[in-house]
Formats: sequence, structure tokens, C-alpha cells
Amino acid sequence: GTFTIRLLQTSTFQNTSFVDTEGLGLLEDIKLGSLDKHTWTIRFYQPWVHPALPRSDWDTIENMIKIYLQEFNHLVNEGAMQKHVPYPFVAQCMAGCKLYPNRTSEAFAYVGYNGQDFLSLNTDNSTWILSQDTNLSRYVWAVLQNYTAFREILEVLFNDTCVDDMEVLLRYGQAALERQ
Repeated sequence: GTFTIRLLQTSTFQNTSFVDTEGLGLLEDIKLGSLDKHTWTIRFYQPWVHPALPRSDWDTIENMIKIYLQEFNHLVNEGAMQKHVPYPFVAQCMAGCKLYPNRTSEAFAYVGYNGQDFLSLNTDNSTWILSQDTNLSRYVWAVLQNYTAFREILEVLFNDTCVDDMEVLLRYGQAALERQ
């Protein structure tokens, strides 16, 4: 069948110096793990998830998450100050990939702001699409369009890592998926 892995992030920006971030990883509707909001380390929910990948892969994933969240928080706070966005506010992200039976795949990324669709990523050409046309969304769109390092990381994650890791997780979690 078709399988989807989703990474969900909710960041509540209380003020310029305090951000509360929650993260959750799902394979279909099976909770794989969450992000410890204090240490940004992964908590595994299924006994088969951690052994599915080598320890070095999990270390790399955790380090990438920490770097991403530091940069994300910095960029969002910078934009909020420049655009005079009132605190508190919430930024939500959902990213992942879908694996089809014919072994093709499709990646996706969506960004929300205060519970509303805000931006999405066209993964075919790595361009961001406005979901709402506001000064703030156009500003964020411009920042992301010009942030080539971030776009390149997303391309590698979506086109290689996501599908490769999902295939391994599907093998390790086959029994859990069949019980659904």
C-alpha cells in the first residue's frame, strides 16, 4: 500500500526569549516518537523504532533537529520583530513523505501560523507557495526563497533520507502496521 511518514512541529513563541516546541513523528497513525521539549532529544514510543536505524543515524537526526530548531527560532523571532508581530503566537510545521506501491515517492512541507495555513513547499521545484497573501507571509516567503542552504537540506531529507528511512521503518514495524 501507500505509506506516509509525518513530522509535526508546534512552536509557541511566548516572547523573543522563550519558545515552547513540541514535535511528533508518525508512520501512518502510529506514534514513532516525540521531541523532548527541554532537551530536543527523541523519545521513542515503539520498541522497534530505535533498533531500525544505527545509533549514528539517530545521533545525526537529533543534531539536525537541534540545528534546525535553533535556526527556526532565530529566523521566526527576527521576522516577528521586523514585522511587529504581537507575541504570543504559534508556528506549526508538518513535513514528510509518501511512499507509493510502485516505489515512487512524494514529499511535502506545510507551515501554519496561529492555526491557519501559511505556506507550503512545492517539492518538485523547491519553491514556496503562499497560502495567504499578507505582508507577513510575503516576508517569510522571501526569506525562505532566498535561504538556499535550508532548501538544499530539505531536498536531501525529502528525496533521499525520508524514503530510505521509511522503508527500514516499514520493515521493522510491519507487525504494528498490519494490526491497524
